[in-house]
Parts: sequence; structure tokens; C-alpha cells
Amino acid sequence: MIGGVLGQLGGVYAIWLREVKRSLRDKGQLIGGVSRPLLWVLILGIGLNPYFRGEVYGEVRFVVPYTYLQFIFPAVIVLNILYTSIQSAVSLIWDREFGFLREVLVSPMSRNMILLGKVLGGATTAVIHGCMVLAVARLVGVVLTLEVILSALVLMFVLAFGLTAFGIVIANYVRGFESFGVFSNAVILPLYFTASSVFPLDPALTRAQTLVTYPEWLVIIVEHNPLTYAVDAMRGILINFNQFDPMLGFQVVGIMAVGLYLLAVWEFRKV
Repeated sequence: MIGGVLGQLGGVYAIWLREVKRSLRDKGQLIGGVSRPLLWVLILGIGLNPYFRGEVYGEVRFVVPYTYLQFIFPAVIVLNILYTSIQSAVSLIWDREFGFLREVLVSPMSRNMILLGKVLGGATTAVIHGCMVLAVARLVGVVLTLEVILSALVLMFVLAFGLTAFGIVIANYVRGFESFGVFSNAVILPLYFTASSVFPLDPALTRAQTLVTYPEWLVIIVEHNPLTYAVDAMRGILINFNQFDPMLGFQVVGIMAVGLYLLAVWEFRKV
């Protein structure tokens, strides 16, 4: 009994290690993990930083007590995790195309343990890519303490776990590498841009005031995008700025991770 459990855990570790090594040896992923924060933080962040200040729209005044660089920095961490998590699921297509998955599926390991190893591997790689952004926090004026770093790492891992499971679900429906890239980008970019990542919905405004400032359809999409609450929770940790209830972000990310993993378990039975 104990030997069987240890065998399953050993298999999970082997698959996790294989996923992490393969991702870290992929120069394309590493270059993307560095170029994305450089593009967003250095070019967009510095470019728009002077315009991010108190603005008046009719009788409504935005007052955001942080620079745009500080505001967008947590969202760039989430973006790096989002990209890496979903793209890591392309390994499922590789394994399926080259027969490795078939060999693993006929091994004594259960499908749930195989899936767990792949999701943990993808989540670990995504957290590493998130840490690449976190490493330049001081350059954009974000102060990191040990408590802040630990809280951010926990949130990053739970988010990456759920998003990697989501990528597995997508990879289960998409058969080709090119189709997976196109389809995943069609999912990633709308999720990111409607997550209040590049502009705030000011918490000082009532809903009626918000609807005066933004189109109602945009407010509804932002409020119903679960990634909005992940970005908000990351901002709460890193710059102590929340647009919603501080606990709501952690709750949404936790529920999303569990729900997406259960969905991935269901879909992986069809592989």
C-alpha cells in the first residue's frame, strides 16, 4: 500500500521534473519571459507614467495614489504567469504527437497523478517566469519585504496551477501546435486586457459613477473576468492598492484554481 503511494508520488516527481527541465531549456519561452516585462514595464509603463495622475471627467475625479509603473507592475507579473501557464500545456500536444503520452498512460501511474505532475510542472515554470518580473520590483519603486514576497509567491502558484490546468483543457481540444498558439493567444489577450490590468476602475466611485466614466458593457466584462480579481489581489500584496474587497481576490483565485483543475481531470479522462 505504502509502496504503491510512494511509487505514484515518484511518478509525479518525475513528470514534474521533466516538465520543468524542458521548459527551462526552451530558449523561446525564456526570451518571451524576459521580453514581455521589458516591453510592458519599460516601454508602456514609462511611456504612460506621466499621464497617470488625478484626472477630472465631468464631476468625477480619479485619484490614484501610485505611479503608472507601480500600478501596471503587478499586472505584468500576472501576464507572465498567464502566458507561461497556458503555453506550458503545449507539452501535452508534443507528448501526444510523439507517442510519449501513450507510453505514460499504459504505465502503472493513474491518469490523475500524470495530470498532477504536468500541472505542477507548468505551474512551477510559470512561477519562475513571474519571479523574473518580481526581481525588478525595486527599479519601478515597489518595496518588497519577506512577508510580501511569500504572499506573492503563494498567490502566483495558486494562479499558475489553475491556469496551467486551463491550458491542459485547451490542449485537449486542439490537435496542432499552430492551432494551439493561435487559440491560446485568442484567449490570453482578451483575458488580460479586460482584467483592469492597464486601467483602473476607481474604487472611490459608485457603480453609477463608474458607468458614467466607462461603457456599461466594458464594466460588466471587467467585473465578470476572474483574472480581474487575480490582478487586484496582486496589487493589494505589492502596492497595497485594491479596487475590490482585498479577500475577494484570493477567494476567486482559489475557487478558479480548484474548478479548472477538476475540469482538467474530467477532460484528461478523454485523452
